[in-house]
Amino acid sequence: MQKKGYVSFVLHAHLPFIHHPESDDYLEESWLYEAISETYIPLLHNFQKLVDEGVNFRITMSMTPPLLSMLDNKLLQKKYINYLEKLIELSEKEIKRTAGDDRINKLSHYYYDRYTSDLHFFRDECNCNLIEKFKHFQDIGVLEIITCGATHGYFPILYVDEETVRAQIAVGVQTYEKYFKRKPRGIWLPECGYIPEADKYLKEFGIEYAIVESHGVLYADPTPIYGTCAPITSPGGLTCFGRDITSSQQVWSSINGYPGDFNYREFYRDIGYDADYDYIKPYIAHNGVRVHTGIRYYRITGKTEQKDVYDIQWAKDSAERQAGHFLNSRTEQIENASKYMNVPPIILCPYDAELYGHWWYEGPYWLYILFKKIYYDECNFELITPSEYIDRYPNIQVCQPCRSSWGANGYSGVWLNPTNDYAHRHLHKAGSRMIELATNYPDATGIVKKALNQAARELLLAQSSDWLFIITNGTMVDYAKKRIVNHIGRFTKLYNQIKNGKIDSNFLTDIEKKDCVFPEIDYHIYTKL
Repeated sequence: MQKKGYVSFVLHAHLPFIHHPESDDYLEESWLYEAISETYIPLLHNFQKLVDEGVNFRITMSMTPPLLSMLDNKLLQKKYINYLEKLIELSEKEIKRTAGDDRINKLSHYYYDRYTSDLHFFRDECNCNLIEKFKHFQDIGVLEIITCGATHGYFPILYVDEETVRAQIAVGVQTYEKYFKRKPRGIWLPECGYIPEADKYLKEFGIEYAIVESHGVLYADPTPIYGTCAPITSPGGLTCFGRDITSSQQVWSSINGYPGDFNYREFYRDIGYDADYDYIKPYIAHNGVRVHTGIRYYRITGKTEQKDVYDIQWAKDSAERQAGHFLNSRTEQIENASKYMNVPPIILCPYDAELYGHWWYEGPYWLYILFKKIYYDECNFELITPSEYIDRYPNIQVCQPCRSSWGANGYSGVWLNPTNDYAHRHLHKAGSRMIELATNYPDATGIVKKALNQAARELLLAQSSDWLFIITNGTMVDYAKKRIVNHIGRFTKLYNQIKNGKIDSNFLTDIEKKDCVFPEIDYHIYTKL
């Protein structure tokens, strides 16, 4: 069948920087370990299967600087191995505990095998270096990796001090280059937050394109001829790809989308809550609070308290059926769009990477089946990366994208509302103080230079949009508030010590160990423009 268009998958792999060498009690560190086992390793396995089977595919992933920093952190690597060893121990106990129920016992064997495999893959095959595995797929041309803001700082609010936006971009690009040995061509704007003021800094650091929310393109000026079926280029020279609404909803909607299928694994029914308390206590939170373990025996089943046992083959059957549905839907969509376009349409499908595997357990398998179907079946499109599309079709309509974000209502409300608005004046004050320090101390050396670089790290960590998002959503609110308070507090203490010429070396050493992100950072990036 003649190819009439393209589909481009973009997965946003991001977690906030969480690193607590002072304690093993931080439940939030497990966000990384869950993502590794449920999303990153399954994606790598499926990429490798596709390559081994000779399937030519394309996919794009943003790997954000905080995530890269954590994946490269020796302490967190060691803690992840400990996390797996506890799960292997628990799944061994589960094999014995569930011996009287064949269906559940089969699943307990499955979890034992899976976590054992994860340990072997991570420790023995990868030598704890997942970044190098992702880099390999980029190097062979099937994966394009793009960058993000240094700590996912939210541009539409930070741009009060443009130097802080420039620093987010600069450190994001520098971190990418450190790990992938090339320059990034694209960026996932943090929270898809587009502002025209950032275009010049993206261009300064070599960024050619960005992923934006649908209405960022649809409400551009002038109105784009092809809607989100083709990119647009801003007057500042940034090419913007808008999210396709139809394909996105088919996948991510828990009500109408694929993840709500009754055969899929139920996320919220975990033995951390179901098992006898004394039995499960060694495997839950240190303070005795029940939490997810990752061992789940039930399928979604429908809106009922009586959940049926999860069946892996039934789940695979659903994933295969839905991959066929997605393929047919895109074929029809491209057939219709191509009739009215003088360039082939591109359907951009951006998602949080953690949807695939962590939230939707069968998601990585669905992607694997879908990519095989696109390669082997009769369809009128092929997979492409945004960079490849730009290279093939460089004649792009110039429009001014609309200020926009993703999230509820699409215009920053998640990151600026009555639950979290108190934080912004502190973030802006710290930003202007960092610019003041960098401008007034251009030739710092020794401990003053170290303090200035650490102040830059503390500011970046405070600016993470994740804290504002968590506060809005009402989950782990105390932790998010604590992180903002801690980083602003540490920054302010450093600011005063630098200004007074009395730097506390013990304090500096302590926070350098805790907040050890971006070891190569140079505070001069904040110098007044």
